[in-house]
Parts: sequence; C-alpha cells; structure tokens
Amino acid sequence: MSSEDQLNLFASSEIVEPAAPPQLDLIPTDAKIPIPPGTYPSLVELAQHCNQCDRCGLGETRHHAVVGRGNPQAPIMIIGEAPGQNEDETGLPFVGKAGQLLDKILDSVKLDTDKDVYICNINKCRPPGNRTPTTDEVEACKPYLLEQVRLVNPKIILLTGATALKGLLGEKRTITKIRGTWLEWQGRLCMPIFHPAYLLRNQSREKGSPKWLMWQDIQEIKKKLDEIRQ
Repeated sequence: MSSEDQLNLFASSEIVEPAAPPQLDLIPTDAKIPIPPGTYPSLVELAQHCNQCDRCGLGETRHHAVVGRGNPQAPIMIIGEAPGQNEDETGLPFVGKAGQLLDKILDSVKLDTDKDVYICNINKCRPPGNRTPTTDEVEACKPYLLEQVRLVNPKIILLTGATALKGLLGEKRTITKIRGTWLEWQGRLCMPIFHPAYLLRNQSREKGSPKWLMWQDIQEIKKKLDEIRQ
C-alpha cells in the first residue's frame, strides 16, 4: 500500500465522534437538556438540582422545591400532582389537610409513612393558585420523577389523581374509570387511586362513595404488598 493510500484510509469524513457526556450543570437551567437514566447517584444530588431548577416557569414563584418524603428504599411510591401552599412553605409533599388524610388512610392498614412509603409529586414546584400543571411543566419535571423511581425502585406505585396518572403512564382514561385497577409499567405494579383532596370534597362514607372505594383500594394495596413480601 502506497503512502498516499495509507493517508486516504485514515482521512474518512465519516468518523463518528463519541457522544459528549451529559451537561450535568446545565440540567436545572433548560428543559431541553436531557436527564438520562443513571444521572443522579442518589436522591440528595437530585434534590440539589430540583432546588436550583428553572426548567420551567414554576421555579420563579416557588419558595421550596418539594422533592419527597418517606423511606428512600420504600416498597411503595405514592405520586401526586404538585405541591400546594403548605408544601411550598415546608418543602415536604402532602403535609396539608390532604396529606394528613393520606397518612390516616395508610395508617388504617398499618402502612408506615417512614418505612413502607416514599411520597413525591409529578411536579416539584407549586403552580400559582394551585392550578393544574401544564403539559410543558409536567414534561420539564418528569425526568426528575423517572430518576426518583429508578433510585427508590418501588415494587408498587400509587398514582393519586388524573395528573399523576396521565403524566407517568400517558393514560387517557379517567381516574373514576380505572381507580383500583392494577396496571403494569416498566415491570412495576401501578394503581390509580383518588387524590386525598378529592376525598375531602366528598365526605359520604356510603357504599360506592369515593371514601368507601378508597377503603377497598387501600386494603387491596396492603394485600398485594404482603404477597410481594412473602
């Protein structure tokens, strides 16, 4: 092979450069920056980014990013919609009246919020006026949630309300039609359940009422967890 041929061999214009590493420091600044699986070694680093985050406009009005509470290795993950005023002020999810009711529901079947459950939201920042997060806001924050699921690695995911259901699973059916139904997502069992705030607005305990249905659902959830643990 001549010297010229050797030069031509290594002069290909189709050489592919290796992919650049994730722009870790830029993740909180722009929703266009991806958050690949495995980006965060722990929930601590994830929380640091959430508290710096401006991937959507909600970061401009928050007091605290609300990342999660409970056992970071819990078998059950509960996912809500977004923080309210109490959560924004404390930096913890589900601490208002709805959260207090959720804790009572869990306690009714001996589920410990410090041991058995990890609680978080689709969105980490409070939407102004407690409005429903927009699609863009959900999509900007969803990669953080997917990393939380990976890190906690729950056996069961409970989706409280329509925003959590649609945001994680892309499910278009209403919560009233599929609550209490086991769904599978990425090898995990998921169940849509009523949001505690909805239960506060519907006080009836009669058979078929939202509170009565929630009681059926939480018993089924505890039963399933006991089966998994055997």
